[in-house]
Amino acid sequence: MLGESAQPLHTAHDLVVLDLDGVVYVGPDALPGAAAGIRSARDAGAQVAFVTNNAARPPARVAEHLTSLGVPAEPGDVVTSAQAAASLLLADHGPGAPVWVLGAAGLREAVTEVGLLPVPAPGSGGRAGGGEGRREEPLPVALVTGYGPDVRWSELMQAAVQVAGGLPWVASNTDHSLPTPDGRAPGHGVLVRMLADFAGRSPKVAGKPARPLLDETVRRLGGSRPLMVGDRLDTDVEGARNAGMASLLVLTGVSGLGEVLGAPAHTRTTFLAHDLGGLGRPHAAPRRDGSGWVAGTWRAVVRDGRLEVTEGPRGARVRAPGPPDPDDWWRAAACAAWQHLDDTGDVAAHDGLRPPAGSLPA
Repeated sequence: MLGESAQPLHTAHDLVVLDLDGVVYVGPDALPGAAAGIRSARDAGAQVAFVTNNAARPPARVAEHLTSLGVPAEPGDVVTSAQAAASLLLADHGPGAPVWVLGAAGLREAVTEVGLLPVPAPGSGGRAGGGEGRREEPLPVALVTGYGPDVRWSELMQAAVQVAGGLPWVASNTDHSLPTPDGRAPGHGVLVRMLADFAGRSPKVAGKPARPLLDETVRRLGGSRPLMVGDRLDTDVEGARNAGMASLLVLTGVSGLGEVLGAPAHTRTTFLAHDLGGLGRPHAAPRRDGSGWVAGTWRAVVRDGRLEVTEGPRGARVRAPGPPDPDDWWRAAACAAWQHLDDTGDVAAHDGLRPPAGSLPA
C-alpha cells in the first residue's frame, strides 16, 4: 500500500520533482508553506525541479513567476512538456528536421532550442529568403501540438488531414482541462481527442502521465533517487509510476477524499501529506491490524462496505518519531479503502466521513 521512509523525504531522495499548480501555487498566489518546504529541501541537499504539462509558457517565464512568489528559480530548474516533446522529435528525426509547430511560443522555443526547424503547414505557401530566388520551406517530417489559445480552426483542419494521411504527430500533453480566471476551460487534451478521432491515429505524448516529461527532467537535472510531488493522481502519481519514480501526493490541489479512497492501483501514491511540509518528515507505513489498517493513533476499517476511521489506543502501535501527524488519518483511511477496493472491486462508502482538523491546508 503506502511506502515507508525512515528519513525525511528530502533526505531520502536526491531529486524532488514538483508539479506547479496545486502544489507550489494556485493561480497567482503561492500556497502556504510552499516556499518554506522547497527551501528546506534545498537546504537538505536535494535538487529541486519544477515540471509542468503547460507547453505554452517558456521556462524563463515560469521561473520568473516562481521567483516573484518567493520561490527562487532559474530557467534551468524548469522542465516543460514542450521540451519533452522536442526531445522526442529530435530522437525520431534528428537535428535540423523540419517540424510543423501548432501551439504557443513555449512550444516553438523548445523545438528551436534542440536544433529542429519550425516550418509552416504543408501547402501554406511559406517561403524562406526574400526577393528572387526565394525557396519553398521544406515539408515537415512531423507535427507537434500544444496548448495555444490563438490556434485557428483552419490550422486544426489542416492538421487533421495531414495526421490522417500519416504525418507523425507528437502532442505535448493530453490534459482535458486547465484553470482560468473564469473557471475550468478545455485543455489541449480536447484538441488531441478531436484530431485523433478524425484521423484514427493517436500521437506520441510527452507530458504526464506519459513518462517522457519525467525522463527529460532526470536527464536535465540528474538524480538517482527522484521523488515526484503532485496534487493529481491521474497525471502526477500515475506519471511517476510510469517513470519508475516514488511519489508524494499533496492535498493542496485537485485530489480530495473521494479521489484518494477510490484510486485504482495504477494511480496510488507512495507517500501522502497535506502539503509540502511532508517533504521534511519521515513517513511510517500503515500496518495491517486484523481487518483494519493502523497509522499513528488512527485505525481504519471497512464494515459492510462503509469506511470507518477511529482514534484510540489501538492506533498507538504505529508511531513515527516526533509528535502525532494528522496526515495519519488519511494514510490509514487510504490503505483500508484500497484493500477493500482490491478485494471487492467496490469503492468504500465514505459520505459523512470528515478528516480531522489540521489534516487539510487552511
